Amino acid sequence: MSSSPSIISNRHCPRIYLAGPDVFFPCQEDIFLALKAQCAQLGMEGLAPTDTALSPATHPEPHDLAQAIYEGNVEMIRQSDGVIANLMSFRGQEPDSGTVFEVGFAVALGKPVVGYGVPEGTYADRVAAAIACSSDAVGEVRETETGAMVEGFGQPLNLMLARSIRLAPTAREALDWLAAKLGAQAKRPSGV
Repeated sequence: MSSSPSIISNRHCPRIYLAGPDVFFPCQEDIFLALKAQCAQLGMEGLAPTDTALSPATHPEPHDLAQAIYEGNVEMIRQSDGVIANLMSFRGQEPDSGTVFEVGFAVALGKPVVGYGVPEGTYADRVAAAIACSSDAVGEVRETETGAMVEGFGQPLNLMLARSIRLAPTAREALDWLAAKLGAQAKRPSGV
């Protein structure tokens, strides 16, 4: 196992871990720069999963690189004061599984977590629009092919996510809520 890199940061402002599948997109650098800029405007420091500066050059074996990424991200969550999580549907009807792990880990540590990017409507409605479903004799929605029940409860996500964190429509609104919760001081332009 490799050692986790230490994240050097300004301890005078809240640190926010930026969870989400954004690491998989070609424009990930732009996404994280924009989120970090929004954090800075609110008097916070954004920590992106990519801040660990790991690469195949530093860890040539895929297993070692995977372990180092895991350890680095877990350490950043531990060092953070809160988490925002992009919970967009990713490769299906659910959020990215790695992001879901990070959310659960942060919740278990007692950190405030705000999700954003959740599609409108209920999870059950989205599943029923994508997969053939029908109601059974007691009114539960089930996948037609497998008979598996589709979780209801009128929640926008699986209830374990929807009930354990706060949801916001956008990343900026998620950051605004965290800034207020953590008592961050908005940065004013010089001369104001």
